[in-house]
Amino acid sequence: MSGLKMPELNQEVLARRQQVLADLSAILPGESVVSDENEMRVFESDGLTAYKALPFVVVLPETTAQVVKILKYCHHEGINVVPRGSGTSLSGGALPLEDGVLLVLSKFNQVLDIDYANRCVVVQPGVTNLGITRAVEGEGFYYAPDPSSQIACSIGGNVAENSGGVHSLKYGLTASNVLGVEMVLISGEKIRLGGKHLDAEGYDFLGLITGSEGLLGVVTEVTVRILQSPETARALLVGFPSSEDAGQCVADIISAGIIPGGMELMDRLAIHAAEDFVHAGYPLDVEALLIVELDGPEAEVDTLIEIVAKIARENKSSTLRISENDEERMLFWAGRKAAFPAVGRISPDYYCMDGTIPRRQLPKVLARMRELSDHYGLRVANVFHAGDGNLHPLILYDANIPGELEKAEDFGADILKLCVEVGGVLTGEHGVGVEKRDLMPVMFNEVDLKQQQRIKCAFDEQHLLNPGKVFPQLHRCAELGRMHINQGKVPFPDIPRF
Repeated sequence: MSGLKMPELNQEVLARRQQVLADLSAILPGESVVSDENEMRVFESDGLTAYKALPFVVVLPETTAQVVKILKYCHHEGINVVPRGSGTSLSGGALPLEDGVLLVLSKFNQVLDIDYANRCVVVQPGVTNLGITRAVEGEGFYYAPDPSSQIACSIGGNVAENSGGVHSLKYGLTASNVLGVEMVLISGEKIRLGGKHLDAEGYDFLGLITGSEGLLGVVTEVTVRILQSPETARALLVGFPSSEDAGQCVADIISAGIIPGGMELMDRLAIHAAEDFVHAGYPLDVEALLIVELDGPEAEVDTLIEIVAKIARENKSSTLRISENDEERMLFWAGRKAAFPAVGRISPDYYCMDGTIPRRQLPKVLARMRELSDHYGLRVANVFHAGDGNLHPLILYDANIPGELEKAEDFGADILKLCVEVGGVLTGEHGVGVEKRDLMPVMFNEVDLKQQQRIKCAFDEQHLLNPGKVFPQLHRCAELGRMHINQGKVPFPDIPRF
């Protein structure tokens, strides 16, 4: 399909649109307001490309003052606003609305301050994840969270989704590495939470904002923690005859009190796709591949390598390689970090899931996913942040075959329900967005969801920021104080799908 077309507008709506465009053009330079259908098409989806919608208008501010004016205007006029960073979200969190302003922060791309004494960096939200490390690596520092999309994803989006990466097991998700934010509320009020200090008094508003998926405000500045690069880092590449053996090895490593810098698991389909794409030297005669990185003082790393190798052998490992230098270690990781695009080479489409489970349940979940794959007749390539139980199954399908997308969605929903069933959660780092929105009642009861919406109402009582995301049913703020709500429920429209 060639994409979506702008909906036909009646004269009243057309006049309203022209007025909004004129008002926004008075706030921003002309080239920063995009309303042409073809020019807006690049923004019609995020990384979840199965869903598409053309925005009402796209704005690209360059200053916080401009963001303040845009939000204040939209608040006064009752216009929906969807914040967007680099558009790498895999949950539809940055999917635009046909009646909303898409607020794109890609021009906020400056590193504002590097403070080695306090080990922190202040950046604008459009700076890429990898860009922070590039800015400080010359002095022997780095930014720990490293999503596979780190070369493209922006730090503002990382804050919105509480993104992780292969090193999150030891060093934490974004929430553990953000010290402060500047944020503009929908009313146009600018607030600051946290700062360069390690902790803040009072309520943990910073923790509330991190992972809030653009529902509470627009982040315009971020202060992040940087770490000194470890003295030594080496990686083990371990092959197993079954995913269950690899999963048990993961559990045994953690049980032994070892916290690797990173621990990733790939199954046969993902191994072959990544090796064909990157040529990292992965063994092709194994069912599962475990990458374990150990970092710290050299003597400690050498000792831990011996322990991990012993645990791997006890779990029937069939191959084991240890990186001899940093170049080889990075090559081990190159295949894993390229797994998503690699799988894209072997299937017309794939649906990337994101759920988290207790580590001890990994063998059970892997076995059940194979059964689901047979049931739906769709292949699945598995890549996991195995150490913290964050699963990323890639369901392969062909959108040109009628019904296959729906089967992939049903397959994915069953995987997420399985995650909750075994004591896990619906998402580890991709967020809820529109993808998992209707599955929220699987994990939360109505009381839980109402309480979450009360927080939303405290920041955005008109529900103008990123509406249609996260909550399966919207309750009007004025009525959320009642224990039983029979009125005021507003169902969300169907999301346009490719």
